[in-house]
Amino acid sequence: MAENYKIIEEKIISGFLKREVAVTFYVPTVIYGNDLIDLLLLNDGQDVAKMNFVQILSDAQQKQTRAKLVVVAIEASLERVAEYGVVGRPDFKQRGKKAGLYSKFILEELFPFILKKLAQPIQGRIGFAGFSLGGLSAFDIAWNNGDIFDVVGVFSGSFWWRKKDLKAGYTDADRILHAMIDESSTKPDLKFWLMTGTEDETSDRNGNNIIDSIDDTVDVIKSLLRKDYKRPNDIRYYEKVGGKHNPETWAAVMPAFLAWAFGD
Repeated sequence: MAENYKIIEEKIISGFLKREVAVTFYVPTVIYGNDLIDLLLLNDGQDVAKMNFVQILSDAQQKQTRAKLVVVAIEASLERVAEYGVVGRPDFKQRGKKAGLYSKFILEELFPFILKKLAQPIQGRIGFAGFSLGGLSAFDIAWNNGDIFDVVGVFSGSFWWRKKDLKAGYTDADRILHAMIDESSTKPDLKFWLMTGTEDETSDRNGNNIIDSIDDTVDVIKSLLRKDYKRPNDIRYYEKVGGKHNPETWAAVMPAFLAWAFGD
């Protein structure tokens, strides 16, 4: 049923990023004026291109009638490690120093472009998801803009993002995203889908025989629970046995995310 979706490739000149941004729209072939529209933004659009994404979307759309899902995949550039991160909190190597500019691009340039392109209001759910460092970025932007976003999806998220090198007296308190959640005075009206693969990596900082990507993700969940989010209503954790840090694994779990985020 791949014909249920069409692909539209666009270029946006970003004044904030001082570069051209490539975005790919995945749009249902038929959208009626009275259709409810859901929207999903995806960081690391270059990874989406490695999936059979049109088929994944078409299969997902066949299983639900609540709304039509439009996906906009944003391709990363050579500035990826500068633009992705936590706004105002670069890591110990100053990676993520342009995260604030990237957030402005999403909110002030990409969103108006999408609305003009669709020529139809988005009255359904709005989600932001990403892979690895793109997942960290999606989480951060959604967290700080809970009035816009409804759901967050993080695939193998870079929740290790830290303000201190491991060799410089690092402790878990140096993880940037966890601190952002813990220190936040607000509780955005969001739902969270967090995924790891059991073979995401081999690193094990604390020697507890659990890879860091799982430890860091579980600790994000603990931070969310301290904010009084509830499982399973607000938080869904998906651990893929044998899952690796690659588009093949993320493609395999994408249907579960779409069903959770945008299902009936």
